[in-house]
Amino acid sequence: MTDSSLGCFPVRYFCTAGHGMEQFLVEEVKSKVGAQDVIRLQGKVIFSSCANINSVTSLKSAERLFLLLNHEGPLKLPAHVNQAKASSLLQSKLTGDKEELARAAMLCISLQGAIKDRAINCQVQTEGVKKRDQDEQSHGEASQCKRKRLEHENPDGAPRDQQTERLPSVDPVTFRICCKCSGSVARYFSTQDVSKVLGASLTTLLGWRVDLKNPHLEVNVNLTDDYCLQGIPLTKFPLATRSYVQTTGLRSTVAWAMGSMAQIQPGSLVVDPMCGVGTILIEAAKEHNDTYFLGIDIDDEQLVKARGNIVHAHLEGRMQVLKASSLALPLHSASVDAVVCDLPFGRKFGTKMDAAKNLPLILSEMTRVLRVGGVLVLLLSPQLSCQIKRLITQDDAKSDSVQENDSQTEKQDCQSDGATSTEQPSSPGRKKGPPSTQETEHLYGLRRTSPLSSLRHENTIRVSLGAIDGLMHKFVKLDP
Repeated sequence: MTDSSLGCFPVRYFCTAGHGMEQFLVEEVKSKVGAQDVIRLQGKVIFSSCANINSVTSLKSAERLFLLLNHEGPLKLPAHVNQAKASSLLQSKLTGDKEELARAAMLCISLQGAIKDRAINCQVQTEGVKKRDQDEQSHGEASQCKRKRLEHENPDGAPRDQQTERLPSVDPVTFRICCKCSGSVARYFSTQDVSKVLGASLTTLLGWRVDLKNPHLEVNVNLTDDYCLQGIPLTKFPLATRSYVQTTGLRSTVAWAMGSMAQIQPGSLVVDPMCGVGTILIEAAKEHNDTYFLGIDIDDEQLVKARGNIVHAHLEGRMQVLKASSLALPLHSASVDAVVCDLPFGRKFGTKMDAAKNLPLILSEMTRVLRVGGVLVLLLSPQLSCQIKRLITQDDAKSDSVQENDSQTEKQDCQSDGATSTEQPSSPGRKKGPPSTQETEHLYGLRRTSPLSSLRHENTIRVSLGAIDGLMHKFVKLDP
């Protein structure tokens, strides 16, 4: 069980994901790293892959990446079991085979060493090198001279080999345990109890040493009524921490998912009418190289941060921002291929815009600039989500009424046309041929609050934003 760069054997991983992001992660691991044996759990996805570890660490919808140690059914304790028997059953459930644990530990250390392309891991490695250099310097010049003399006397490297052989006994693997218990098992064991049982087993079986501050490995244990899951994190920081984002805004995994829902194609123009610091567009731009992105915002401070993010992400050639109001977008009708937007809601946006009051006009402007067949992706609060459903439902009812009136008008026009010459120019109100560009713009100007009937709802996904939830809506614009 090794990384593809070391032998092309599948490695068993699992990733954590925010609530609602599991389906995006399943699709991503299948398409990007050729995942097999995929198992979807709440907040987690287990999979096997032969892909290079640097490809696996580039997953955009995952929070954290783990090497899987064990995935089994839940711990079932007999009724009225005493504490000693329960601890024994827990130990046998968590420990498993000694040799398998040792191999997994060595594989984990090997994979961690192979992660070279992530800037955040390079920083961790640099800090480790500095610490090692300081430790070596503390030994004094005498020990350094002795080491050089031994290397000169043994050009074949015998002392180095001997040192490698002594490494497990002189410098054993250090570890700590992170545990979560829920459901019925939490009535028998606290997280401290589980950590104590597993820690004692690893120390006894493998000779590992506990280090709570800076261990080689962190063993994560998750015990629920549905499963027992163990793994070792492969990166010190979450995958959701993006090295190419200078000023953070919306959570990067959710921003990436919104771009994924937009079905962006090469050569498209993608617009965020309330871009903030540009997180959604930057995530989409990193995923799609042959696409142009435009961010719009009315807040000067946000635009300054967005421009800083664009420069930091090296996207100056494909992404621009401009100052304008989302209530009157400076774009031609049907000129945009996709619109993505995180509408402001919550306490921190409460004083900047009354999104609920302005939602009809904001939505109408987005629909106006979107081409037929284009995709609209919105992130809304539950309250705004209910409001947008009411708006579209009401507009559909109005559209049906307008179509019925237009049908009657057409019949009257046809009757009057029979008494006039066909060479006589028709009036602007008649339905003879497609309207001109000026007529279309005039029509949208007069009826800005009612192009919503052209939106077809395709999907809604509820995602966690931390303290609150948001709903991602996907719409496609139909031919009005």
